[in-house]
Amino acid sequence: MIEGKRQKQVAAVLEKDLNEIFQRLGLSMIDGGMVSIASVKITPDLFDARIYLSFFKVKDAIAALKIIQERSWEIKKELTVRVRHQLRSMPQLNFYIDDTLDYVDKMEQLFKDIKTQEEKK
Repeated sequence: MIEGKRQKQVAAVLEKDLNEIFQRLGLSMIDGGMVSIASVKITPDLFDARIYLSFFKVKDAIAALKIIQERSWEIKKELTVRVRHQLRSMPQLNFYIDDTLDYVDKMEQLFKDIKTQEEKK
């Protein structure tokens, strides 16, 4: 599905403000690792925001995600104050683990394994 212009604009605003909020609330550093917002996707009706979080050197990404989900009301409250003049209604925030880097690492390992197998033949 192709994102519309308004979806991209809202996603960019939310991503910028969420990064600042995460830093202010101390959510960018959890468990000795770093948490960053990989991307924000908005549904066409602008009622749901899917926030994909990237975890770097975080011991337990699922536990870190739960911490963020528990504080989602606080994040949404501050975000609402920041974007109240730009949006009529605040989208529902849904947080997900962005596993694209894990997927890329897995694919690279598979290609390396194939290459080594071909070299042995």
